[in-house]
Amino acid sequence: MNKKCFKCNQTKDISLFYKHSEMGDGYLNKCKSCTKKDVKKRYNDPEARKRINEYEKKRFKDPERKKKLKIYQEKRRKNKPGKYRARTAVSNALRDGRLIKKPCEVCGDIKSQAHHDDYRSPLKVRWLCRKHHLETHGKNSY
Repeated sequence: MNKKCFKCNQTKDISLFYKHSEMGDGYLNKCKSCTKKDVKKRYNDPEARKRINEYEKKRFKDPERKKKLKIYQEKRRKNKPGKYRARTAVSNALRDGRLIKKPCEVCGDIKSQAHHDDYRSPLKVRWLCRKHHLETHGKNSY
């Protein structure tokens, strides 16, 4: 089954559109690539970022949202205890000065994150920027 994207005017396979329950055919009228471009454009726009940040701050203060976040965190920590312990160990070591944050080992970006190849060795980390950290996990940074 095919569908035409209203943004790029190309007819594409339905699998290239996000599902959307409120649409007549159950799919968004904009293809995934156009949707991703729009999200990236909005994310990089300073005015839009300001509005998004204000909205998120307001939303985070909602008691129902705080309750759901707490449940989500508890579930995540329970499902991956090694990951949680490793992150905590890195955070504590950074705070205490036992571990020093370094630039990304790939590109040298000073905004880096600790990457664990093995959670059983919590202080054995590689320092990677967000882009290269996501790539290491096989994800796109879009």
